[in-house]
Amino acid sequence: MNSVKWTLLALLAAAVVLACLRPPYPEEMYLQHSPTIALLIALPLLSRRFPLSNAAFGCLVAFMLLHTLGGRYNYSNVPYDRWATAWLGHDLSSALGWSRNHYDRLVHFAFGLLWARPVCEVSERHFGIPRRVAWISAVGFLLAFSALYEIFEWGLTVVLSPQEAGEYNGQQGDLWDAQKDMALALAGTLLGVVALVAGRDRGAS
Repeated sequence: MNSVKWTLLALLAAAVVLACLRPPYPEEMYLQHSPTIALLIALPLLSRRFPLSNAAFGCLVAFMLLHTLGGRYNYSNVPYDRWATAWLGHDLSSALGWSRNHYDRLVHFAFGLLWARPVCEVSERHFGIPRRVAWISAVGFLLAFSALYEIFEWGLTVVLSPQEAGEYNGQQGDLWDAQKDMALALAGTLLGVVALVAGRDRGAS
């Protein structure tokens, strides 16, 4: 772990602390932020076994920062409309014709986009998978992980808090929420892999 990575981890830790100050939804606070805390502990240990480039490490931290913000507001209540009105004079939902809070959609897309590089690096550097195969396997792995997360999220909330499962899962009344989340994760992954391929081609030219 170099100084850049420690700085990124410190930034993430500070974000988690701030997200836990006067939380608007204290009942879900621990459930929402426990994955980030677990990653904060695990990343230094995993980095010894599977070292990543600063760029890949930064992608992981960027994703967890997005998750930390979403976790503070229980995802469905991230007040981006209020922020947009304060900064731009009008809200995004009215301008774009949205009828639901789409922050969770952004994070699912960001999952695919930001995790593509770390997964490809680990596959290629530490498991000896050829680069082109690593690109393809990253798509399959992240799509599978996205599907498993949806199943885990559903099972966890049904077991721990069945009366609030719909709210925690961020369905907002959409019966196809899980499928749309997985589709966005796939779109993000494809874009992330395309960016890696384009970057390699530019480097080779």
